Amino acid sequence: MLELRPNCECCDRELAPESTDARICNFECTFCFECVDNRLNYVCPKCGGGFVARPIRPATEWRSGLSRTTRPPSLVRVHMSYTLEELAEHIARIQDIPPENR
Repeated sequence: MLELRPNCECCDRELAPESTDARICNFECTFCFECVDNRLNYVCPKCGGGFVARPIRPATEWRSGLSRTTRPPSLVRVHMSYTLEELAEHIARIQDIPPENR
């Protein structure tokens, strides 16, 4: 089950569980669409992978025990531990390689 982290790890923007602007990598690093598109160039600054839209956990419990109420999203905020310079170097090194080949 995904954590559904509450913020963009780059700009700290709020990303509510129902947000359609949240993007995640294979390791669930979480960023807003604007940072992925404009700052990260679709390269995860941690693992080097690509991004996909984060799924939305239903608010309504359509099946017993499966909703945001019974399986709440994380409240723990996560932030990058890289400087902007380190981030730029990492992205420049691999951004031209398609995610499936990284």
